[in-house]
Amino acid sequence: MAQAATPTITQNILRDGLILPRTPDPAAMVIFGASGDLTARKLMPALYNLALNRYLPSGFSVIGVADTALTEDEFRAHMEQAVQKFSRSQPVDRAVWQSLAEGISYVRMPFDDAAGYGRLAAELDRLDRERGTNGNRVFYLATAPQFFSVIIDRLGAAGIAKAGEGWKRVVIEKPFGNDLKSAQALNQAIHAVFAEPQIYRIDHYLGKETVQNVLVFRFANGIFEPIWNRRYVDHVQITVAEDIGIERRGKYYESSGALRDIFQNHLMQLLSIAAMEAPPNFDADSVRDEKVKVLKSIHPIDVANDVVRGQYGPGWVGGQQVPGYRQEVNVSPASTTETFVAVRLKIDNWRWADTPFYLRTGKRLPSRASEIAIQFKNPPHLPFAKTAVQELTPNVLVMRIQPHEGASLKIAAKIPGPVMRLRTVNMDFFYGSSFMVESPDAYERLVLDCMLGDATLFAREDEVERAWGLVDRIEAGWASQPPPAFPNYAAGTWGPPEVDALIERDGRRWRRP
Repeated sequence: MAQAATPTITQNILRDGLILPRTPDPAAMVIFGASGDLTARKLMPALYNLALNRYLPSGFSVIGVADTALTEDEFRAHMEQAVQKFSRSQPVDRAVWQSLAEGISYVRMPFDDAAGYGRLAAELDRLDRERGTNGNRVFYLATAPQFFSVIIDRLGAAGIAKAGEGWKRVVIEKPFGNDLKSAQALNQAIHAVFAEPQIYRIDHYLGKETVQNVLVFRFANGIFEPIWNRRYVDHVQITVAEDIGIERRGKYYESSGALRDIFQNHLMQLLSIAAMEAPPNFDADSVRDEKVKVLKSIHPIDVANDVVRGQYGPGWVGGQQVPGYRQEVNVSPASTTETFVAVRLKIDNWRWADTPFYLRTGKRLPSRASEIAIQFKNPPHLPFAKTAVQELTPNVLVMRIQPHEGASLKIAAKIPGPVMRLRTVNMDFFYGSSFMVESPDAYERLVLDCMLGDATLFAREDEVERAWGLVDRIEAGWASQPPPAFPNYAAGTWGPPEVDALIERDGRRWRRP
């Protein structure tokens, strides 16, 4: 008699007619940079909510690593305060927190201290003996990028990441390099210690419910996929807009700018998911293969004509007067760093030939909104009187990623009454009202997937390098031109005037989320 198939990493377990989520193997998560904001605001609250919903295995343990002078009890107290302040589930369940806190420890060390890695190895061995973590390790690099290679090298030298009992995985936050050359160098450094299947390059946008739901909208609904192509789609707009400024991150932002900070990762991920072909199945490599094909198919960018950059000046946002970028802390008064970028792209493949994609992102815009908008072509003929259709606009499918996760479809409908009058109306779907549950934080999904060994929602080496190749081309084009007269848009507006010309010369207009 044939044996029942063992569930794969990305499958759930079917039991009594119900699909039950898999629980990860007992493991220890080592968080480098444990005293920083990312750990407090995102990682520890995510771990608490996973524990609250019973997704964490028994014996799960956390080792915080940083060079901050904290005792183990002080570190636990700091993490408890973070959960109380930032967890989406309130009030904090004391019993759940106490159970999680029993597995939290702290190792103080500089990231380049060889002796410190010896103490870390001893702590991991203790957890294997006392809490049954069985050699399973997640190394989470929640540090500044300059420490990535250092930490990886020391993990390899100390033998902590070597193959043996249990699995070993490493999670690396963005930015993954600052150009193609540095990304390739970082990949090379990581591959000296970890194989590609062990590497999880995290982009929290991929953990958002609506981003994942783009795939469901397309491939689980027979009404959308047949028209998701050049025959029916007029164009696509992808927006990541922020109403905040740089939030005292001037030093970082001066070396990054909107192109590196958002376009290279968030916008490229949203583009590839919106434009990809259907994978043969939803294992990690099949999905990521299709995303890479999209990036490979992007037509060479004409930087002078298809890219607009901007920098915000003083203005008004949300009824408050705000300073310009050059007046922000740690920003040069003559800075030429862009805080806004818009790009017109074309994808050279059978599905999307001649269908433009318009991407934009910026700081100090009128509102905070991230969305993918698919605008369909108008019907070839409208058999109604002209006066009846003057209010009509094209059909648009909008997938809202934040702040109000959901989707809407703009359609034409008849206004009640004896006269044939048409108006555009929206069919809306909101996660909160449709499912009566709060969407989990993106880090909850991504941390859990890493522990399960499912890399579907993480960037692969070739994805990252392809995206940086596009950025390098734009940067090279900018370097050959004189910089614009910054600032060229007021805070609280939708970017410089040139961004409207970018799309209006094609006979189209930007949406106003």
